Amino acid sequence: MSRLRATGSEFRRITDAAAFGNVAVLMGGHSAEREISLMTGGAVLAALKARGVNAVGFDPSERRLTDLVAAGIERVWIALHGPGGEDGAVQGALEWLGVPYTGSGVLGSAVGMDKLRTKRLAQAAGIATPPWIMLTGAADFPRALDELGLPIAVKPASQGSSVGMSRVETAAELPTAWRTAAALDPVVIAERWIIGSEFTVAILQGKALPAIRIETPRSFYDYQAKYFADDTRYLIPCGLPAAGEAAMQAAALATFAATGASGWGRVDFVMGAEGTPLLLEINTVPGMTGHSLVPMAAAAAGIDFNELAWRILETSFARERA
Repeated sequence: MSRLRATGSEFRRITDAAAFGNVAVLMGGHSAEREISLMTGGAVLAALKARGVNAVGFDPSERRLTDLVAAGIERVWIALHGPGGEDGAVQGALEWLGVPYTGSGVLGSAVGMDKLRTKRLAQAAGIATPPWIMLTGAADFPRALDELGLPIAVKPASQGSSVGMSRVETAAELPTAWRTAAALDPVVIAERWIIGSEFTVAILQGKALPAIRIETPRSFYDYQAKYFADDTRYLIPCGLPAAGEAAMQAAALATFAATGASGWGRVDFVMGAEGTPLLLEINTVPGMTGHSLVPMAAAAAGIDFNELAWRILETSFARERA
């Protein structure tokens, strides 16, 4: 039985760093996004310390989570990306330990990490997504080509940061793309590649921040473009009319509600030919690096990095000891 309870006080504002108690920033882990997690965690740890929070780094690949309790940790800032940190696993462990944590709970985290279930829930809620099918193997390739056309995005259902994702331009490339994705997750999705601008909307404490338009000279906004390339362009204001940006922000909030996400995160879209934002995915623990989108959106809203890290830590008060 969970030792934590959802309080509904997700947006409680804290003015005294001592109110947070002893804080651990969980970073690193075992996923393919370990490198980015360490970058995120390091930046967050420095920001919290700069604001007077008694915070320490904690890598669950090197220590047991039960050490959190032994060390007197009272609250956790989750900076783990990908499976094991963003999929409900660590959230469930922290629930059992009775340690409040940032961001989405077990269900919202698990659904948000699963692109297949995110799509199904979004469609049920009336949120538009690009056409897609599941790829279980070679027998599905003809259907994918027939129904989706080319190019196609092929990606594992439960990875982030575009890890394992390929853009398929020809039928001959499809088997390799499927094997690349299937090596990371047995559930593989093929999605019609929409030719249009990519956007992202960050969510913080129940509010949508300004939308960002992303432009990259690469074939798509891949892992390198997300975190290391200096030629990726981020446009804020995003260039949409006010009504168009508001519609995208509403779709982001609706996606959060449909998937059970909470606290903070990011929702990615591509603009369809008819001007409808099409959901690509939700990120419940997005990056907080020098190239990351949530800090950019927050800055456009007048929230600096240190304040952003603080406000995300405030979301941990949504879960307190029963």
